[in-house]
This record gives sequence, structure tokens and C-alpha cells, in this order.
Amino acid sequence: MSRVKKLILALSLPITSASVFAGEEHGLSKSAEALFNIGPLPVTNSILTSWIVSAVLILAVRFIVGRPQLVPSRGQAVVENFLDGVRNVTAPVVGTKVAPYVFPLLIGFFSYILIQNWSSLLPGVGTVMFKHQETGGAWNWVPFVRAGNADLNGTIALAVVGITAWLYFILRYAGPKLILKDIFGNKATKGEVPSFLYYGLFGVFFVIGFIELVSMMIRPISLSLRLYGNAFGGEYVIHTMSGITRWALPLPFYFLEFLVGLIQALVFTLLISVYIGLICNHGDGDHKEDHDDDKKSH
Repeated sequence: MSRVKKLILALSLPITSASVFAGEEHGLSKSAEALFNIGPLPVTNSILTSWIVSAVLILAVRFIVGRPQLVPSRGQAVVENFLDGVRNVTAPVVGTKVAPYVFPLLIGFFSYILIQNWSSLLPGVGTVMFKHQETGGAWNWVPFVRAGNADLNGTIALAVVGITAWLYFILRYAGPKLILKDIFGNKATKGEVPSFLYYGLFGVFFVIGFIELVSMMIRPISLSLRLYGNAFGGEYVIHTMSGITRWALPLPFYFLEFLVGLIQALVFTLLISVYIGLICNHGDGDHKEDHDDDKKSH
């Protein structure tokens, strides 16, 4: 098979077996492969895809919206409806007080993760390869571009950004006093339970607070592994099915991965929303005095 035919075949399918190029079966690597270095830092095929997807996403929104108008154009209306849909889902979770300030973070997470997940289904992603020599001297075919969320480093970065933002928002819009009360405070309402039980529960909820702290520290791990596992699992399934037959058999799995990509983007965004809302969303009437200065400043 000529090189031109190999390239055409690679571009025609989102993910195929590496046997198209090498004449033998290869498993899908669990980690992204380095393409080149920028100084001491390696740039992997997943990082390259992330940069490309980010640039395309920014340019596409700018092109579709154009110059914002009071009477929106068709493209601006599409983008606004998309924003309203995400806002309507997340605002009740985080609370009306902090929703305007948290929304840019949440819409960024949802749109970025969604497009990154769907990028693995595009022709050429995972199939345009080059021959790479390993450290031991062996040669192997390596994808030039690969889905961004199939790299654990990328999902860890998303989780770190999400947890850092969570810490910022709860400190600013709830405050240390409310945070400590929410974690270690008595969750029972005085008067609804007997007095001896109410005061006895202080010790119980104080101990539970330390368990809650452990769960908070685990959140970045669970966020990153969940997203990476679904992205890599989808790649592996399509890779395997395409190795069996390249046409009819993989098609249902493309549709499945389309849905999984949407669901995982929504799950990641909603989990960050829930983490923020658990502390910040205590009703519109609560802690009004604590937020008066913030409202005036904005």
C-alpha cells in the first residue's frame, strides 16, 4: 500500500488499528506520547490536540457571534441559547448569590471538556501517525494527534483548576466561619430533636467533619480519574472494534461515545457546581450581611 493510500485511509476513520501502517497489531497506549520538547517540557500529542481544540473553539465562537448586537444574529442567538441552557442547569445548584460569578468557570469547563471529548471522533485524531524510535531502539507508530482528555495530565490539570476555583469561591462568598460551621457544625436543628440529643450530636458531627475533609482531598483524584477513564475507555473500545472491522461494527460505538462525551462534560461541570453549592447555596436570605460588601463591589 502506498503512503498516499495509507494517509487517505487514516483520515477516513477517526480511530483505526495501527496495523494499517505497521502491518501488525498494537495496543493503545495508556499515556500520551511526546512529540517534541519546548525547553525541558515535552509536548504530547494530547497537548497538541488540546491547543488546537482551544484555538478552534475560541475562533469559532468569535466567528459565529461576530460583533454582539442588541437584536442578536442567528449565530449569536445559538451561542446565547447554549449559555442559557448551561446557566439554567447550574444556577440552582450553586445558588443565585454566586451563580453570576461562577458561571464563566462552569461554561468554560463544560464547553472545553465537551469539545475535547468529541474531538476523539474526528477523522485523523488517533489515525495520522508517524514512526517514532523508542529509548531501547525499537520503532513504533505513534498518533500525531490524540484526544486531549485521554491524557491523565490534562484531566489532572482540569481537576486542580476546578478545586482551586472551588476554594476561592467558598472563601470569598461564604467565608471561613461558615465553612468551618458547614464541615464541623451540628447539622441538627435545635427544637426539632431533644436537647440532650442535640448537644450530644456536636461531638458526632465534629468527627464526621474530619471524614468530610478527607473526601474533599480525594475530589481532585476522583474528578481527574473519572474523566480520563471514560475518555481512554472510549478510545480503546473504538480502537478495538476498528481493528476487527473498520466500517459497520464501530458505528454504534461512535454514537455511544458521542453521548458519553456529553454526559461526562455535564457530570464534571455539575460536580464542581455541587461542591460550590454545598457551602455557598444556603438560601437567598441566609448570610445576607456577609455578602453586602461583595454585592456593592460588583
